[in-house]
Amino acid sequence: QVQLVESGGGLVQAGGSLRLSCAASGRTFSSYAMGWFRQAPGKEREFVAAISWGGGNTYYADSVKGRFTISRNNAKNTVYLQMNSLKPEDTAVYYCAATRTLYGSSSEALYDYWGQGTQVTVSS
Repeated sequence: QVQLVESGGGLVQAGGSLRLSCAASGRTFSSYAMGWFRQAPGKEREFVAAISWGGGNTYYADSVKGRFTISRNNAKNTVYLQMNSLKPEDTAVYYCAATRTLYGSSSEALYDYWGQGTQVTVSS
């Protein structure tokens, strides 16, 4: 069992930055690839970024590529999402999730554990 708790959300102006954190419980954090997803009001949840067990492989949705960076610290059982050059369309609830796949996935169905989400609001 893995419990995930996100933090770091908030209100920021367009062009600003935020760093989200996701702290995981349990001693097997390094056995999971991790992902970030987001859900805007009235829209379906969508993939944002994923990172492999060891952190050596990452990939991103086209909409955030070049602006967001996913990273992890297995010693601290934490995954991060650094978000730069934020846009109003980045406004959403952001969720982290854990999967036993090796590299992570853009498919929600492959994730076993989810956090409760953290709100990010970008004003224009």
